[in-house]
Amino acid sequence: MKETKKLKYALYTGCTARESTPELLKSTMAIADKLGIELVLLDEASCCGASHLQDFDELLSAVLNARNICYAEKLGLPMVTICNTCQLNTSLTKERLDTDPDFRAKVNEKLAEVGLEYKGTSEVKHFLYALQDDYGYDKIAQEVVNPMSDTNIAAFYGCHNIRPSHLQQKTNGGENPYKPVSLDNLIIALGGNAVEYESKNKCCGFHVELQNPTTANRLSATAMTDAIDNDADVMVTPCPLCHLRMDVQQHNISKEAGREVNIPVLHLPQMVGIALGIEPTKLGLEHNVTQTGLSS
Repeated sequence: MKETKKLKYALYTGCTARESTPELLKSTMAIADKLGIELVLLDEASCCGASHLQDFDELLSAVLNARNICYAEKLGLPMVTICNTCQLNTSLTKERLDTDPDFRAKVNEKLAEVGLEYKGTSEVKHFLYALQDDYGYDKIAQEVVNPMSDTNIAAFYGCHNIRPSHLQQKTNGGENPYKPVSLDNLIIALGGNAVEYESKNKCCGFHVELQNPTTANRLSATAMTDAIDNDADVMVTPCPLCHLRMDVQQHNISKEAGREVNIPVLHLPQMVGIALGIEPTKLGLEHNVTQTGLSS
């Protein structure tokens, strides 16, 4: 009988999963261990620039992201991300370097100062799509010990995993940005009830929060009230920035919505971990601001 090759990735955590939402990193490592996926932490990697740095210094932004990819290349591994914005910035850099030899030469000139060279040998994809395309939802379903059959779960995709589609469809299984299904299909594989609602692919407002919190709260309120009005018991997102906005800011979101907005928001691996029967402390569920009431 042929032995199945173990999946192995270089994990680029980004900043948020190590600092503001450490429960995301904790739960990612827990489900990877449960599923037999090996994740090698890229401890030398730095911030991706958070979709803002390139507005001030395009070259510096590219060098930082190329440097992160170089560490995955040195390991000979594909890179997975657990933040939509990190995925976008890393993918944008990779596409530019892979298609623009002159710009790549400029970046590599800077990288040479720290003994690195970008070669373009490592694929970059979000962990959601590694689970979908590499591991397979059928196999995940076989590992479920705690089916979420009593839970209506609203998938919230956010922006940066599905847009711009010409870029992200290279690594997200061809996800349709207008009708995404990957996260809904994962919910179904875990035995949950996937809530259909119009705002699942909208923006949470995170990136305008500092400049215009009113707009940010309105954007979050649109998505969250839509999910609630379609009988969602809980929301789930593959992005820690969306999670921060929608889990932490519910008091301010409620003010802007003119009604109570009170719904638990799970990180993607927390949802998977619950269904796989992983202990709540290993998933960091106690760190969620709005408690789920769900247990493994």
